[in-house]
Amino acid sequence: MFIEENKNGLIYMRSSLIGARHAFTTRYGGVSKGSLYSLNLLSNKSDDPAAVRENWRRVCALMGAGPDDCAVTNQVHSSIVRIVTEADRHKAMTPVPYEADGIVTAVKGLPIFCFTADCVPVLLWDETGAAAAAVHCGWRGSVGDILKHALEAMAAVGARPERIRAAMGAAIGFCCFETDDDVPEAVTAYLGGDTEGLFRRRDDGKTMVDLRGANARRLVQLGLRPENIDLSDECTMCSHDKYWSHRYTKGDRGGQAACIVLE
Repeated sequence: MFIEENKNGLIYMRSSLIGARHAFTTRYGGVSKGSLYSLNLLSNKSDDPAAVRENWRRVCALMGAGPDDCAVTNQVHSSIVRIVTEADRHKAMTPVPYEADGIVTAVKGLPIFCFTADCVPVLLWDETGAAAAAVHCGWRGSVGDILKHALEAMAAVGARPERIRAAMGAAIGFCCFETDDDVPEAVTAYLGGDTEGLFRRRDDGKTMVDLRGANARRLVQLGLRPENIDLSDECTMCSHDKYWSHRYTKGDRGGQAACIVLE
């Protein structure tokens, strides 16, 4: 179950399944202005750098860290997953020296972040505290099996699928993810044909796709227990006042984060 929290005006969501400190941020609780009001976490937009850094400081404080003490993704809509260590602590507002749409860590006290604005944010946590992951699942990364790569990376540092809990935050929903044929075809191949209930064909030839549901189904195929997978029911496009949505804003948007830290 997803629960809304408010800490000093910073509104975020958390999952009751994840025992580690974590957050799925919203648009609320920052200091950005104009079209990027208020909690934008992306420095590559037309935002005041001082505002973005202050937004970072507020979110990092939730994780018990400073804005220069976290590891982050550098997303290119790939299926690349990187294991991050102390050496990957990143100074906010500076370039990230690698590409990765998912990151995994076994380091205690190292918060890890991924970013979304319609794509599916996934946090993975081994209930023994052995490892955690933050994964950006766009449709291309999803069908590239980024979740399989994330679980393999977690296994490399001591996690096991039957102990892993997953939470998928707000993303574009089945109601709004309108696609051409390439997306359902790729999802069908990704899931080995196990797609019942994930598509809705429209009379105009478009197909609505449940990307969050597809990724949840893949996690079960990969060995997670269904009861250990928590899905937000919020759609970023429908709830564009609460979440950043790339489609709704036609690209004039900030970004929210999914973050987790092992303690």
